[in-house]
Amino acid sequence: MLPATKSIPKEMLPIVDRPIIDYIVEEAFAAGIEHVVIVIGRMKTAIEDHFDRSVELDVSLRAAGKTVLADRLSSDTPAAGAVSFLRQQDARGLGHAVWTARHVIGDEPFAVLLPDMLMDADEPCLAGMVKLRNEVGGNVVSVEKCRPEDAHKFGIVSLQPTADGPVVNGLVEKPAPGSAPSNLYMTGRYILEPEIFSILEGLSPGAGGEVQLTDGLIALSQRAAIRPFLFGGTTFDCGSPAGFVNANLHMAMRRRDVARQIVLPELATGRVAAVAA
Repeated sequence: MLPATKSIPKEMLPIVDRPIIDYIVEEAFAAGIEHVVIVIGRMKTAIEDHFDRSVELDVSLRAAGKTVLADRLSSDTPAAGAVSFLRQQDARGLGHAVWTARHVIGDEPFAVLLPDMLMDADEPCLAGMVKLRNEVGGNVVSVEKCRPEDAHKFGIVSLQPTADGPVVNGLVEKPAPGSAPSNLYMTGRYILEPEIFSILEGLSPGAGGEVQLTDGLIALSQRAAIRPFLFGGTTFDCGSPAGFVNANLHMAMRRRDVARQIVLPELATGRVAAVAA
C-alpha cells in the first residue's frame, strides 16, 4: 500500500469515513469482547490517538454548532480501559505479535482479529465464532471457500469429520498449485485457548524468517481440537490496492447516505450510471 502507508499506518487508511481498524474493533465489541489489546509497532501512535478522546476536537465541533457529530464521536470512543496497546519491538511475524500479548491476556481464551481483513455480513464473523465456541468449546478459526485454482494464495485447512462436527487436522500456508488439501482458507479471525502462548514461545522462525501463527496452529491441532467456522459473508483484504478499493465501494454502497451520491463507471459497457440506494 505504499506510498500511502509511508507516513500513515495501513490500519488507519479510511474505508469510507472510518479507519479500517475501527471496523475491526467494533466487530470485537459486538461479539462480547470486554477488552481489546492492539499490538502496534513504531510509527503507529496514530492508532492510539484514534481510540482516545480528543478534547480539542470536541470543543471545536461544539463551538461550530456541530453537536450531533461531537456527540457521535464521543459515544464511539471506547470507555477508559476498554482498549490497551502493546509495542511489538521487533517485527517478527504474526505469531510473535500474538505472543507479545501473553501477559495481558493471561490464562483466558481470547480472539485474534487481523486488522487488514475487513469482513462484512449481517451477523459479524466473530459473533458467529463465539456462538460456535459456546456450543463446542475450544479453539475456533474462521474459514471461507475460495476457487480451487486460487488456493495457492492462502493458508488452507483440511478437515476431519468427528461425532461432534468437523475439526481442523491440517494447515498449509500457500500450498503449491494443485496440491491444496481443500479450498477452505483462513480469513483472519481466531478464538484460541491460552496454551497457544507456550507453543508460540518455542517456535523457530518459519516462512519469511518470522514466527508464523499458522505454525503454532499446526502444533496446537495435535494437542486440541480446532473447529472451523465457515463464514458466509464478504471478506476484503485491505492490504492490497484492489481489496482496499473493493472494500470502500462495498461499504459505501451499504450506506444509504453515501450510496445515493456515488457514480460508478459500468466497466462492461463503458456507460456511466448513477447508483442510488
